[in-house]
Amino acid sequence: MGFTTSWLPLMASFPSLPYFQVQLIRIQIRVPEYGWTTQKAFHLMNFIVNGLRAILFGLYKSVFLIRPKALEMVVMEIPGLLFFSTYTLLVLFWAEIYHQARSLPIDKLKPTYCIINGVVYLTQICIWIFVMLSRTHGAVIAAKLFFSVVSFSAALGFLIYGGRLFVMLRRFPIESRGRQKKLYEVGCVTAICFSCFFIRCFVLALSAFNKDADLDVLDHPMLNLIYYMLVEIVPSALVLFILRKLPPRRVSDRYHPIE
Repeated sequence: MGFTTSWLPLMASFPSLPYFQVQLIRIQIRVPEYGWTTQKAFHLMNFIVNGLRAILFGLYKSVFLIRPKALEMVVMEIPGLLFFSTYTLLVLFWAEIYHQARSLPIDKLKPTYCIINGVVYLTQICIWIFVMLSRTHGAVIAAKLFFSVVSFSAALGFLIYGGRLFVMLRRFPIESRGRQKKLYEVGCVTAICFSCFFIRCFVLALSAFNKDADLDVLDHPMLNLIYYMLVEIVPSALVLFILRKLPPRRVSDRYHPIE
């Protein structure tokens, strides 16, 4: 495995980083009167996730030489956990829109988001500790299956709230260009995010029971590149492109700062 091959993933993930940063700055310039909003947090978290993934790709060979195995897993899985938090934030935003449109209470949505993420991170930390203490292959299998379940849950969240929002917009009585654009945005983002999380779920579940299907190994740099292109890099780039519209300058009921 030569220098060029090992650095291909880095070159694939790095170009998206400036876009996240520039878009975040543009949003801040457009609405400086707000603090941290959902949109700003989403862009910042995307920047962090892709930045960490780019660093890992750049240090590809060194990462797989980390010992103990649990520490290697921590380094490899942190970007994936942050990716989960980033895109479930989008599910939260859609859930708030749907609940507001249906005159349903939204006060429990953010606490639910925080609790779910907290449980996921706490469970993952416990699994890392278990892997470190047990040093058995069964512990590694448990770690992969857990992350597979987490990915499936995220895919299900997009399917439920993306689907609900899409159906609600389709039933909206007024035909307008804005409505059609929102239908396109919600439909495309739902399909992209559901697909990337479902692919991750399937690959992790498969690799848990089939060692040859494990892509996070030193011997498969190109497969590793393709995998993370499918489940992180390309989806995040597409979603950010689809949702590239800047917020309105004036205060809008559809644009809420994070409390």
